[in-house]
Parts: sequence; structure tokens; C-alpha cells
Amino acid sequence: MWHELVLNGIGGRTIAEAKRNLSYPEFCRWAQFRKRRGSLHTGMRLEESFGRWMANYFNFNSKNSSKKPTDFMPHYIEPPITLDQAMEQWR
Repeated sequence: MWHELVLNGIGGRTIAEAKRNLSYPEFCRWAQFRKRRGSLHTGMRLEESFGRWMANYFNFNSKNSSKKPTDFMPHYIEPPITLDQAMEQWR
């Protein structure tokens, strides 16, 4: 099945094969890597780099600009904010 394939270039194995062959300590190392470095998706990493560059460019060349890298990342999904954060932004 296509939905069982492990994507992102992890060898093209199924999830069942990956679970059989990946040890728990190795899984923990991958989880730490992803937490520190982000997604392994090349397109998203490129989009993030471009977003950072564009935000720096706009903020440097405009007096009143306060662009964030995520403003230039159309595939980025903003994490939900808490009620306290929303009230702070609203003020």
C-alpha cells in the first residue's frame, strides 16, 4: 500500500519493516535530531531558508516592516496559541 511507505528517503521500506529493523535507541536519536533540526523534508527546509532570507531583506529595506519568516512560507502551519497569548496580541 502506498500509505504504508516510509517517505523522506528513509530507504523506501514499509512502516512494518522500519519498525522491525529500527532499534529503540536509534529511534530516540532520530527523535532528538528532528526536535533539534526540524523536518527532514528538503522542500520545507528550503522554504524555511527562503523565508528567513526574505524576512531579513524586507526588515532591512523597510523602516516599518516587521515580517517574520513564516510570512513567506505558504506551507507552514502556525501552531495554535493559548488564550493568554491571544489576549496579549490583541492589546
